[in-house]
Amino acid sequence: MKKYIYAAAFSVAILATACKKEKNTDTGGDDKNTPPTTGSTIDKVKDSVLLYAQEDYLWNDQLPTYDNFKPRSFTGSNDLEALQNEVDALSQYAKNPSTNRAFEYNPSNPGTSKYSFIDDGTTSGELGGQASGDFGFEPRYGADGGLYIKYVYANSPAGNAGVKRGYKVTRINNRTSWNPQSNSDIQFIVSSFYSSNNIKLGLQKPDGSTINIDINAASYTINPVLAYKVFTVGNKKIGYMVFNTFTSPANAQPKIDQAFTLFNSENVTDLIVDFRYNGGGYVATADYLCNLIVPAAKNNQVMYTYYFNKGLQDNKYTLINKSVFDNKLTAGSFKPENNQEKFSKKGSLNLGKVVFIVSGSSASASELTINTLLPHMDVKIVGETSYGKPVGFFAIPINKYELYIPEFETRNSAGKADYYAGMVPGSTNFPGVEADDDVAHDFGDADEQCTQRAISYITTGNYLSLAKQQTKRVNAVRMLSVDQTRDLGLKLERPHFKGMVAERLK
Repeated sequence: MKKYIYAAAFSVAILATACKKEKNTDTGGDDKNTPPTTGSTIDKVKDSVLLYAQEDYLWNDQLPTYDNFKPRSFTGSNDLEALQNEVDALSQYAKNPSTNRAFEYNPSNPGTSKYSFIDDGTTSGELGGQASGDFGFEPRYGADGGLYIKYVYANSPAGNAGVKRGYKVTRINNRTSWNPQSNSDIQFIVSSFYSSNNIKLGLQKPDGSTINIDINAASYTINPVLAYKVFTVGNKKIGYMVFNTFTSPANAQPKIDQAFTLFNSENVTDLIVDFRYNGGGYVATADYLCNLIVPAAKNNQVMYTYYFNKGLQDNKYTLINKSVFDNKLTAGSFKPENNQEKFSKKGSLNLGKVVFIVSGSSASASELTINTLLPHMDVKIVGETSYGKPVGFFAIPINKYELYIPEFETRNSAGKADYYAGMVPGSTNFPGVEADDDVAHDFGDADEQCTQRAISYITTGNYLSLAKQQTKRVNAVRMLSVDQTRDLGLKLERPHFKGMVAERLK
């Protein structure tokens, strides 16, 4: 039977249930793990965060007891910040024995969680395909040290203003300079793009002409397919699609189908999927994309398997059973053998090679797609080291909040999930080549470095440059290394969801 792991809306959790006295053998038993029966609503929410983690967190055997952790001691400028501070602290206990660092070690901001977070329901709307109150674009530094627009949603305020990827930012409100090495300047850019209702920019187009825009934040529907086309190189027909987020199947599938309808009509032989800013989303959408790409001969073979903590596998799931599964879980619901997904081939494409373009922002469901297909066909990755997130969530409702903590790991049919530190292009586990995110070029430009190398591999079997030489590369003078642009790219991202949420549990 199938149970919902994630939905756009949840009933309000009963805090008394989450905070009641529960025996927890992993955290020392009743005497050290019993919250007070009194306290404010926010106190009980803080208690619930810990108790849910003790039951459901993938690495729950390394979490502290209630008395040692003291969840009510966490504070912030508002309740949500206080709760996130608690979540960040919880995330640092479980250590990865291969690195001796926390599984959730966040190199961009040590001490904060790499995966776990809590929000007020904003993620539910975003994954449903509805953006609320933003401009619809994001900035990123190029290798030349310039600040560029890295993507634009077509029907967003920025899209309606005619902004395109590759436009160079020359002015932000009243400022015309900022230093990528300055934390205060980075914070200025982040605040200007993501924490205000209006932004005024000076922009330089690739042809050298300039425009000024003055736009207000607004709501709009997200089209996760930013671009798609077909390259014809010799006897090769290469499909190219930029997929920016795994929104819900209802939102994403029609847009994916438009691209694959073109690919079918053009008799595409190979495929480039551009995941460079895709932070993840619905696993069901990832499954759909995998089933379009995979060869028909792989039908009904294992895609991947979910793995949960020992307590859940041993049917110790009182809290989440009530709040998420309506008390409908049955014995063995969390066993790996009961949680395998299998291919169900869709469409008629029979692809030879698939190249995925990735960056430090490529996370979770995008990495799942790559990892799932690796054992089954010729898969390569081009770009930066990916984010590194082979784990996913349930969305746990607590009062008016939703808690996201890793509850499962996904392993492909070869039993591998070896990318907590990211998928490294050109490594043993992830063949391909490192390349700059060539943000000065638009999506689908064959001169863009990642796209160029992907086409070269598909047509020649190696990653050498195409015969057509680049004569107008804005990023020709390197000021920042690949690692620096990757790190800055993560720092400049809009604070939004990175992860994968599964729709069902067998």
